[in-house]
Amino acid sequence: MSNIFETKTTFKFIILNIFILGLITCKPDKTINKNMELLQVAVYETSASGNKLKKMTTFEPAQKVVNINLDPTKKFQTITGFGGSFTESSAHLLNKLSASNRDKILQAYFGEEGANYSLTRTHMNSCDFSLSQYSYAPVEGDLKLEHFSIDEDRDDIIPMIKEAMAISKDGFKIVSSPWTAPPWMKDNKDWVGGNLLPKHRDTWALFFSKYIDAYKAEGIDIWGVTVENEPLGNGNNWESMHFTADEMTSFVQNYLGPKLEADGHDVKILGYDQNRDHLQDWVDNMYKNEASSKYFAGTAIHWYASTYEVFPEVLQYAHNKAPNKHLIQTEACVDSEIPKWKDDAWYWKKEGTDWGWDWAPENEKHLHPKYAPVNRYARDIIGCLNNWVDGWIDWNMILDKQGGPNWFKNWCVAPVIVDPEMDEVYYTPIYYVMTHFSKYIRPGAVRIGATSSNNDLIVTAAQNTDNSIAVVIFNEKEQVKAINLTLGESNVTIQINGQAIQTIIIPNSTKS
Repeated sequence: MSNIFETKTTFKFIILNIFILGLITCKPDKTINKNMELLQVAVYETSASGNKLKKMTTFEPAQKVVNINLDPTKKFQTITGFGGSFTESSAHLLNKLSASNRDKILQAYFGEEGANYSLTRTHMNSCDFSLSQYSYAPVEGDLKLEHFSIDEDRDDIIPMIKEAMAISKDGFKIVSSPWTAPPWMKDNKDWVGGNLLPKHRDTWALFFSKYIDAYKAEGIDIWGVTVENEPLGNGNNWESMHFTADEMTSFVQNYLGPKLEADGHDVKILGYDQNRDHLQDWVDNMYKNEASSKYFAGTAIHWYASTYEVFPEVLQYAHNKAPNKHLIQTEACVDSEIPKWKDDAWYWKKEGTDWGWDWAPENEKHLHPKYAPVNRYARDIIGCLNNWVDGWIDWNMILDKQGGPNWFKNWCVAPVIVDPEMDEVYYTPIYYVMTHFSKYIRPGAVRIGATSSNNDLIVTAAQNTDNSIAVVIFNEKEQVKAINLTLGESNVTIQINGQAIQTIIIPNSTKS
């Protein structure tokens, strides 16, 4: 992995000694107790200045200090995981690379020295990031799905998942989502838009069960499913199928939930699966009573309602509506952009647009300004974690220099960009931002209290099952910031560069 990381990101924890602390001159601060124990930490940084998960050991003098306080007695949600998506487009590109580069990419995503992804997603049937439109149930009128087959996935998606499984030491969860039922099950007989015909509800529920069985036969366990990707539609462009909140709740309550239960599938069902701005209406319907909420394990959300707005009030509302249910971000990407090739600086600049820059209604234009891709990822993940989201999944893991392949030409950006003709790979800064969370905040971690005395620094923290604490800090501003990090009766003064994200690891903390 030395060709990806500037230094190995192993857990050789740094004891920042008195000599190093003496290099940092700070104005007196009432919150700093000179008699406190020295907090042992390991610091990793990615920055616009060129750091890529670099282990930081020395810090320049600073005049002002931002106080960040950790409180493990304040416990919030348990983390399900972080990761990206197995799409046909990504898997197809892997097949076009050399064996060496294929392995390096999968190691970068699933290896212990890489991002170590723990939560992933894939699609049932085709989606826009497929090479063509297809269904596992192509035969019209096949109500018992006797011709059901996942053969379309055998060349690309299934091999990619299996190789990732072989690399991943801890394993990872998979959420599967359909973009549409086969056209013959819908009222408009089309791949795009339309509704599931009531007479095919039983068959569509059977489809999920058949899919889970088929993947199980391949040695791949499906952890969860969403009922429908973007049930409100996507502008009638690529594969889609519409549900109202009431229709989806009824389908899960009366068809999908009972069918998966009857067939012995212990699989999580996640409702909604679209933008956060409409989340409140959906959770009100899903969780209106015990019967309606019985089969829902949680809610899935996307970030496309805004380039930078997290919608914290809506996330808080969803959590309070069902505190024991999952709240998982299942899709995010820099959309409507062709990736910038080997241009790290672009990913830190406020030049990136999204679909809303051109297409949002006037009253929503303010939600879609130009915004730096790195900022968007870092701010959104921290904002989500601080508002009860327990899992965060990126979209395509790998795309080409055009932002595809995509049969609809709906170009997007991925953390890893490849040139299959030249057999070249580019790990964008987004890859490293994702790794700051996925590598260090592991499944089963519990988010803990973390506060910053300066709004320029946003922070989240989680205590892992091995009792270590991971603190992620993002500095969007260009100015360097000194940080006094306090945990109980211990503290340490460190520093974060301008336009940088840091993960600070406190090993084997007992301050809980």
